[in-house]
Amino acid sequence: MNELQAILKAFAESQLHAELVYLATVVNVRGSTYRQPSARMLMTEAGQMVGTISGGCLEKDVFEHTRIPMPNGQPIVVTYDTTADEDIVWGFGLGCNGMVQVLIERLDNNPINPVAFIKQCFSHQQPGIIATVFGVEGKVNIKVGARLMLNSDENMTTDIEESSLLAFLIKDAEIALQTQHSSVNKYQLLSGSVDVFIEVIQPPTHLIIFGAGHDAVPTAQFAKAMGWHVTIIDCRASEATKERFSMADEVILTRREILHKQITVDARTIAVVMTHNYLDDLEIMKMLMPSPARYLGFLGPKHRTERLLQDLNAEGINYTSEQLQRLHGPVGIDIGGDTPEAISLSMIAEIQAVMSNRCGGFLRERSLPIHQRNEAKQTQIQQWEKLLTGES
Repeated sequence: MNELQAILKAFAESQLHAELVYLATVVNVRGSTYRQPSARMLMTEAGQMVGTISGGCLEKDVFEHTRIPMPNGQPIVVTYDTTADEDIVWGFGLGCNGMVQVLIERLDNNPINPVAFIKQCFSHQQPGIIATVFGVEGKVNIKVGARLMLNSDENMTTDIEESSLLAFLIKDAEIALQTQHSSVNKYQLLSGSVDVFIEVIQPPTHLIIFGAGHDAVPTAQFAKAMGWHVTIIDCRASEATKERFSMADEVILTRREILHKQITVDARTIAVVMTHNYLDDLEIMKMLMPSPARYLGFLGPKHRTERLLQDLNAEGINYTSEQLQRLHGPVGIDIGGDTPEAISLSMIAEIQAVMSNRCGGFLRERSLPIHQRNEAKQTQIQQWEKLLTGES
């Protein structure tokens, strides 16, 4: 279970006990910080804290803000500037050189509840957008904590009445939904300005593991630790698989001949093939390559993946550059692992790198900021194309 899922669970439990609950959300950062915008922490009146917004140095102070009645019960924004001399006085010692802004709000009786919206996105396996006001300057009739929430069906909920800001936010929320990129924006209005954090809410990654051998167990375990939704496909249809993969969200016992009738693959699907059966892999590749799956990983040496492509090519099946770009074979990052656990770690790490559009290198050799987004990645696409066209 990942951090956000733990927050959803804790919130649901707090509602059963009618407990007062607060949510802290990192809405803006500048410079070097431990957490990025969207990091959250749920706090209950009983003192429970779920999630983190820093490396452990801000949580206690943020919690103390919930012990003091907020003005008119309205959300507040607390700024921690570790570039200022006051950081020495505060004694936070963040070890960074940046600024963090944290929105703190009560969640009880909140009609624009971000946690409820996130739960809805997760339940429907659909992305959504939360646009949150965290800064207001001038004579603007907008409150800190005001929101617009937009789901993938373009259903909108908002408590923002200012028409010009609402028009800006609707447009930018729709763009964020298409690009899947969060951002912090400043909107200049006639009577002042407003700072808004536009956040993309992503449902849990859906990982389909084709293969139910013992080496797939740590892969499923690592994926669940990341908070992913895990489906196991066993083409041997062994009942023992259900017990071995009790941690999985779904186990499908099948045969390769009917596999295509039993699963749905969409653009958010991550697939790893580790059946250790060449004919199964051939049929699975034939099904997955034309699909919109975001990532396709095949366990085994490179020449095995090349042979799979060549055999399908001999059947008259050809693939586009876009389809080949999603193919990772052999799957995983080169960490020198040879145990099931180490191999699984390398696979999960590569999947995370691909989803973040990173190359998976050493951070010490990185010249750009650690949290830089949307970088281009290197692929094997030219190699696959040369293989299939017979070029040397």
